Amino acid sequence: MANNFDKFTCFFSQQQLQMLQKHLLFYISIFLSLFTNCKEDKGIKKPLPNVIETNLNLNYAKGFSIKNNGNFKVLTITNPWPKADKNYRYALISKENAAKTTLNKDEFDGIITIPIQNIVVTSTTHIPALELLNEVKTLVGFPGTNYISSIKTRQRIDDGLVRELGKNEGLNTEVLLSINPDVVVSFGVDGKSKSLNTIKKANIPVIYNGDWVEKSPLAKAEWIKFFGALYDKEQQADSIFKSIETSYKDAKQLAKTVTNQPTVISGALHKDVWYLPSGTSTEAQLLKDANLNYLYADTEAAGSLALNFESVFAKAKQANLWLSPSYYSSMDALKEANPHYTQFDAFKNNQVYSFTNATGATGGVLYYETGFARPDLVLKDIIKIGHPELLKDYKPYFFKALK
Repeated sequence: MANNFDKFTCFFSQQQLQMLQKHLLFYISIFLSLFTNCKEDKGIKKPLPNVIETNLNLNYAKGFSIKNNGNFKVLTITNPWPKADKNYRYALISKENAAKTTLNKDEFDGIITIPIQNIVVTSTTHIPALELLNEVKTLVGFPGTNYISSIKTRQRIDDGLVRELGKNEGLNTEVLLSINPDVVVSFGVDGKSKSLNTIKKANIPVIYNGDWVEKSPLAKAEWIKFFGALYDKEQQADSIFKSIETSYKDAKQLAKTVTNQPTVISGALHKDVWYLPSGTSTEAQLLKDANLNYLYADTEAAGSLALNFESVFAKAKQANLWLSPSYYSSMDALKEANPHYTQFDAFKNNQVYSFTNATGATGGVLYYETGFARPDLVLKDIIKIGHPELLKDYKPYFFKALK
């Protein structure tokens, strides 16, 4: 064999042999390239290009985050209720990307195609976000529709486009499963709801919204960006929030221009206990930003303060203002509940204010629906009460003097 090869090579010079070798390597490389392209054409996926991950900008809210990797987004709920010991992760992906992306279901608590077309929310605090984003038309179910005050949403309810789902603590899962929403936005206290677990087992994603756990008014309002992600409207949600934030900051700055700080008491007795906001609550933050002297501003508590009547009376008898006296809607109702209320200076001077009388057509309290989403309006209401010389043309949206 070696002799035959030697006979073959003897006809070529060393230089000619090197040229033949180069040509041979060239044609081999072309063949391999064509072979590889054929394999790719038969369905072998090309590697995805490198994508720079970006995080949604949040200035106040601590209970959720959104990471965008270019192909899909990851929504993480980090604080769905106080002392929660688990994070909840959801993949948000468009139809187009879902068709060419494989996601590991075990990595997520739900995979949601966005923008969502049909939604069930379970708190009136969720309604304003749908309205501000012009997505009320996607609401298909709600537990306790009579609590909703929004004129637009009430019209959809009256037209039979929003199904009644019973009560939060026991959702009518039969009706909910029949309308088959893309997602259920709920809130929880421990994640052990039987009805929500039934919904999850039916492969309907359930997202726990923790806006109510946030520690500041603007943090709660910033949850509109959570809904913006679900509807693929992050830029619009960011613009809406910036407008609310600017309005809030401008009102706060205006309140700083006055030197007097009227003293304030809040809450009322429930049986033998007077419940009122602690100094670390969002209510106390609003009073501080309105430049008022909340008499319990220096207290710290995870929830409400629970005090006896005698201690509150000793400290707050001479308070200038009394805000949010529980659910009482008139001065007579306060007096009938406890004659001792009449001994407070704020009662004697008709300086008792509440949001209970600002209601929708079916009795829903407007504050419980819109107050979270529009803290700027809440702040302006309080400034108008405490500093009537400011905001002269402003008409309070939630708070009214009891009569």
